[in-house]
Amino acid sequence: MKHSFAVAALAALVVVGVSCGDNGPTGPVAGTLSVRLTSPNSGADAAIALTIAGPAALTSVTPGPGLRLFQQPLGGATTRFALVGPLNSGAMILTIGVADVSRVSAYGATINGIAQPDYQLRTLDGYGLTVVR
Repeated sequence: MKHSFAVAALAALVVVGVSCGDNGPTGPVAGTLSVRLTSPNSGADAAIALTIAGPAALTSVTPGPGLRLFQQPLGGATTRFALVGPLNSGAMILTIGVADVSRVSAYGATINGIAQPDYQLRTLDGYGLTVVR
C-alpha cells in the first residue's frame, strides 16, 4: 500500500512539475517579416514589381528606406507591389505584417520586373528576393 501511494505521489509530482514549466498557451504570434533583395546591379536599378504570396493576407506593408510603394489593396493570399527608388543588393526593400511570424517559410516573394533609371527593363538573371524574420 505504501508502495502504491509513493508511485501515485511521484506521478502527481511529475505532472505538477511539467505543468508549472509551461509558459502558457502557444499559438500564432503576429509581427513583421522583411523582404530582402539580391541584385547583380546594386544601386543601378530604380524600380521593382513583385508579388508576395503566403498562407494568409498581409496585415500591413511598409517600404524600405528611400523607396516609394505602390500596392493593390491587402486582403488576399497574394498581393502585388511596385517600389520606386534606389535598389541596393542586400537591402530590406519591404516590411510585411503577418498573422504568424513563425510561418516565415510559408511566405514567398517573386520578382515580376526590374527597371533601370531610364525605364529599360532588365532580365531577371541574378536577382532574388528573400523573406526573413
